[in-house]
Amino acid sequence: MDLYLELVSLLGSDIVSRDPAKLEENSHDKWFASHLPDVVVEPTRTEQVSRLLHFASRWQIPVTARGAGYGYVGGCVPAKGGIALSLARMNQIKEIAAADGVAVVEPGVITGDLQREVRKYGLLYPPDPASLKNSSVGGNIATNAGGPRCLKYGVTRHYVLGLEVVLASGTVVQVGGRTHKNKTGFDLVGLFVGSEGMLGIVTEATLRLLPLPPARGSISASFRSIEDAATAVQEILLEGYLPSALEIADRFTLEAARRHLAHQIVPQGEAHLLIDLDGHEIPVRSQIEVLLGLLTSLGALTLESAFGEEPAEQLWELRRGFSESLKATGLTKLNEDVTVPRGKLVELMRFAGGLKDRYGFPVACFGHAGDGNIHVNIMVPDVSNPEVGERAERALDDLFRYVIASGGAITGEHGIGLAKKRWWSQAVSSESIELHQTVKRALDPGGILNPGKFL
Repeated sequence: MDLYLELVSLLGSDIVSRDPAKLEENSHDKWFASHLPDVVVEPTRTEQVSRLLHFASRWQIPVTARGAGYGYVGGCVPAKGGIALSLARMNQIKEIAAADGVAVVEPGVITGDLQREVRKYGLLYPPDPASLKNSSVGGNIATNAGGPRCLKYGVTRHYVLGLEVVLASGTVVQVGGRTHKNKTGFDLVGLFVGSEGMLGIVTEATLRLLPLPPARGSISASFRSIEDAATAVQEILLEGYLPSALEIADRFTLEAARRHLAHQIVPQGEAHLLIDLDGHEIPVRSQIEVLLGLLTSLGALTLESAFGEEPAEQLWELRRGFSESLKATGLTKLNEDVTVPRGKLVELMRFAGGLKDRYGFPVACFGHAGDGNIHVNIMVPDVSNPEVGERAERALDDLFRYVIASGGAITGEHGIGLAKKRWWSQAVSSESIELHQTVKRALDPGGILNPGKFL
């Protein structure tokens, strides 16, 4: 069978390609792995996806769906070749219904574009992954993406009310609906959110929207040590405050930012907290004043506050620059989005520091302190060197063993994909693995959807 000619006959040459540049573009994401597909298909309608999957199921051809390709774990790498199903051209915002508090979108819509559009209606779509200017809603659904605001508002799962999904057989199903509460049968929406493209292909999503808070404020605080900053996190929450975001960064991350960014936006100290607040103006201003006093009493070295969207965004320039600052060190950043129970935040930071002493690699920690989801970045000088690569793998093994033993999770928002595949069996019980496989066999008996990943 000539797969390309068969698909052109089935779907048309305008959405089917085997151009080498197109194949390469769809062979990888932001992780290290890549594998060329045999063909790329870029549908514009659900009906085309349905016909494609019916065909692929009949002939047992692998199909790997992908959004914008901004994942960090190789989740959309077509590991078994076959068909790369790019949903980037299904990028329409079909409806924004302010009265219902919902948006209906196709999976290729860029998250930041959706947020900007709903703001025009006085509404908020809270999920805010760091890649929101580039990542797609479909990709966010596949990985159950989070971001800084998930402390107060939750993750993608909490904002998906309904889905149109094409199953491996080509059958199109509607799950969930348009209402903000719905207990009609099983939570099939939750089944597909976070399934990494292994149970079905999302072709439309109905998303929950919230009223846009009219006021926003931020506080930047620096501390002498990461322990002092982590203690401040606990105190803020124990005092009854729930910021929309509560971000932490360690010494290595700040030092990298001082070299890469304008030095004046990086405060002194060896640890940093960034706090975001939203709501109505008077309560937000009041909370800023109270928290400034609390942080002073907890030993903050420097404090800076901002009120309003633009001034707050200026404080966030530092946080948004951390990842690029670490890349600018010239070291390879092995970015692990581990999560521990919030009370073990200080222990995680200390353990990460111990990895440096044990293996000789710098370790940079920053991320979502409020919910224990910290990006532990092992900074490797030459990952292609076999000895260095082997040491890095042992360091990662130690990290994941620690996280699992602490009651944590090996991934908080990136997913498992290829990058974390080898720790999957340690992270969950054998019974849970069998349950996952039972669901997979029921919905994709031929195993054609995103094969080669953790199932």
